[in-house]
Amino acid sequence: MKPLNTKDEFTQTINGDQPVIVKFEADWCPDCKAMDMWIDPIVEKYNDYEWYVVNRDELEDVASENDVMGIPSILVFQNGDKLAHLHSANAKSPEQVEDFLAETLNS
Repeated sequence: MKPLNTKDEFTQTINGDQPVIVKFEADWCPDCKAMDMWIDPIVEKYNDYEWYVVNRDELEDVASENDVMGIPSILVFQNGDKLAHLHSANAKSPEQVEDFLAETLNS
């Protein structure tokens, strides 16, 4: 996953023609660290898509503007629009993340 460190990088990234996947996290977040232990095979499975990561503490305005209330959250963007949002409460297992991506990207 490529880090997005500025609002400009984020805006440029989500405005592309192809869907992109953005994970919002924070360094202090135990659920984010847990996700890091099992997310790699999912990233590999969906490697046709670009994956990015945003530290919500560094880009609080971006997190707020996209209704990221809990972390980790996974959002899918295309052409500047948020297509889907997997909220933290539903992002606790590999199965939940895979189901979300399958439903969002294969529909």
